[in-house]
Amino acid sequence: FFQKTLTAVKNWFTLFGWSKGQNPVSIPYSLRRDVCKDQMTSSQETGFKQNLGKDTKTVYDMLFHLSGQLLPGITSSKSLPLDPVERMLQLHQQHSTLLAFLKSQGAYLPHVMPEFLLEPDDYKKWIKMQTVLTVDVKNSDILSDKHLFVLEDSIFEMMSKRAWTDVLLQIYKVFVLPRASSSNITDLFSLESLQKMPRIKSEPLSSNIYSPYERTILTWLNKHYEKNRQTVWKDCQKGEVPPMRWIVNFDRDLLDGLVLAAQLAAYCPYLIATHFVRMYTDPRTPEQFLHNCLILVSAMHAVSLAIDIKV
Repeated sequence: FFQKTLTAVKNWFTLFGWSKGQNPVSIPYSLRRDVCKDQMTSSQETGFKQNLGKDTKTVYDMLFHLSGQLLPGITSSKSLPLDPVERMLQLHQQHSTLLAFLKSQGAYLPHVMPEFLLEPDDYKKWIKMQTVLTVDVKNSDILSDKHLFVLEDSIFEMMSKRAWTDVLLQIYKVFVLPRASSSNITDLFSLESLQKMPRIKSEPLSSNIYSPYERTILTWLNKHYEKNRQTVWKDCQKGEVPPMRWIVNFDRDLLDGLVLAAQLAAYCPYLIATHFVRMYTDPRTPEQFLHNCLILVSAMHAVSLAIDIKV
């Protein structure tokens, strides 16, 4: 489950997380590595400095593209110190600022410590500094040991991958999901068939699973499916017009491909004759579900909606 989540997150941020086209993301490796344009290479002890160039895209570039905001005191062009320890401390401070900024926007990240976002070598330096030095907490809050987790190498890599995945998910939650607006779909309620449908409440406390924005998307799915199902499948080759349904989740209710096909047909009606009339409107076997999803993905490719969704 976590691997599928990570893959979905990686694909979305690779395709849509950047201002000038696609940029490959590897979790956590590229996110830990690309923190500024001008930085040390892995051979830090030699004092070799590498200029990664203006084309290098950092996590701060991604954040600015998605939120329109700069982190206080941090820019992607800011260089890191040559001294390995000072470099580690500055990165820790930058990650602390990143987490604090996301939490101020509504992100839920109590389990992610700044040191989990560091490179493994920097994490070891951090732990060594914490355990060797006796620091007055009053004088240096950054070197407080109140949240010190000493992890083995393999455990740290797992924790770092999970931490960066959760950071990206929360970035999506606070900066991308709120773009879902209900203003464009309120007029659809005037249709007589839609007036018979149970409504999905948008109040914040009406669901402990989905946010108001996600429920807005569910409402959008319901309305387009109900509005288009008779038009899309009136001449279906593999069944009758599918019955009315209430779409309340993003997994089971979308498995047969019909709901998503109705959304595509709303914007690209020319796909009905070439693709959607060949779908099973009452699929019951795994083969029929697969058949429908093959047609759906083929339709997405036909309109250049190449977002790497597997059948």
